[in-house]
Amino acid sequence: MRYLLEWQVELMGFVALSATSAEDGVKIAIAEKPALILMDIMMPNIDGLEATRMLRANAETRTIPILVASALFRNSDIEACMAAGCTSHIAKPFTFAELQMKIRELIHSS
Repeated sequence: MRYLLEWQVELMGFVALSATSAEDGVKIAIAEKPALILMDIMMPNIDGLEATRMLRANAETRTIPILVASALFRNSDIEACMAAGCTSHIAKPFTFAELQMKIRELIHSS
């Protein structure tokens, strides 16, 4: 899934940076300060919600929009994402057009 998302983001004309773990993702975000972070929730060790809280606690990444892409889509899941500091969410499975619209919306509003 990570490679597919990278490919889709690059087709939009953006540079995609990816990580194999939440810990690496946080480190990359702090070092690179991307325009947007696409976050999964279900990851080993540190989950996406904890990674989001870490990013929001860091002054250098606090304002970067975080889009959660997750199979979790119940209201309680979405509320947990927003409480952790996520900016928006998109439920898996989603189409390229849906992802593109959401990414452009978040980048243009930040």
